[in-house]
Amino acid sequence: MIITSLLDTDLYKFTMMQAVLHQFPGATVEYRFKCRNTGVKLAHLAHEIRQEIKHLCTLNFRDDELKWLRGLRFIKSDFVDFLGLFRLNEKYITVNALDNGELDIVINGPWLHTILFEIPVLAIVNEVAFKSLYPEPDLAKGRALLHEKIELLKGPHLSELKIADYGTRRRFSKDWQLEVLKTLAQDLGTGAKGQLAGTSNVFFAKQLGLTPLGTMAHEYLQACQALGPRLRDSQVFGFESWAREYRGDLGIALSDVYGIEPFLRDFDLYFCKLFDGARHDSGDPFAWGERMIAHYKKNRVDPKTKILIFSDGLTVPKTIELYHQFKGRCQLAFGIGTNLTNDLGYEALQIVIKMVHCNGQPVAKLSDTPSKNMCNDEKYLAYLRQVFEIESPIQ
Repeated sequence: MIITSLLDTDLYKFTMMQAVLHQFPGATVEYRFKCRNTGVKLAHLAHEIRQEIKHLCTLNFRDDELKWLRGLRFIKSDFVDFLGLFRLNEKYITVNALDNGELDIVINGPWLHTILFEIPVLAIVNEVAFKSLYPEPDLAKGRALLHEKIELLKGPHLSELKIADYGTRRRFSKDWQLEVLKTLAQDLGTGAKGQLAGTSNVFFAKQLGLTPLGTMAHEYLQACQALGPRLRDSQVFGFESWAREYRGDLGIALSDVYGIEPFLRDFDLYFCKLFDGARHDSGDPFAWGERMIAHYKKNRVDPKTKILIFSDGLTVPKTIELYHQFKGRCQLAFGIGTNLTNDLGYEALQIVIKMVHCNGQPVAKLSDTPSKNMCNDEKYLAYLRQVFEIESPIQ
């Protein structure tokens, strides 16, 4: 089976899940699957995907996994105790083949008991799809492309450039992600002097002795649209709730749930000082970096003390270009996903599972990249635009 451990997911699922346990244990949510590739039909894979999910729902956390999680400085003991009792429940997820050939996946239930579905289910869909398309993949091509990336990263004046693997959800396969990580660790090195900063994948971090990386995802701030006191304050409510949970640790704010302008309006002097930095995940990364540096300066905060994390569809050449533009002006981190773990010369699947409802209310993000928006409620999108004073129409 594809997923053999509940640790085979991204770290931010656990950091968000801990906050949900302590602050929003009664919240209910709905997630929906979407494939953004034009003309790609995945309905014929529904049965095999169901079988993989059925196996996923038999897994529990092993004692050695719980012990490892307990050793992370920001993971609290009662949360690990909860995970010791945890299993994913098949009743909260449905997988259907639609008449138009599209795959329909809906996750609906308590947030605390559904939050861990997203990443392994996307990994399952990806691997099942690529096994169907390419039963004998060109691994030699993949290795050659990976070697080209490594050689670029080892170029002149790049010894301080560090990258991280963010590619679990859209990996070609579990085995390929493992090979990529082993190769990167060997050729780029890890630790203070290495160029591989770590991985978002908790299972491989444990297995390979890498640093697990991650803080919050869009779903956390989206849920706050329904959980906070009023919609206009939902972003501030989300950041303050995060600060209550982690007391200054894991201090990276996600900046594109409503776009850069509403983010900067809410990310005031208090948050500039409280959070360690911010993460970019849509829109022009060069313009975003310049805006963030200017914003810190405007708030009398030295940008060199803050981290800017770039993680939106990065390639190695773009990463190097961003590094050269911002090196020495702030602290930098780069999370590369699909381009690392699903580059064997084939077109990657652009698949997502996004939260669309919380406590029966619609939730959405208004991304700096309109194609990343996912909400079918046009009235709610219009209301969000009005509340957050977003002038450009959502496409």
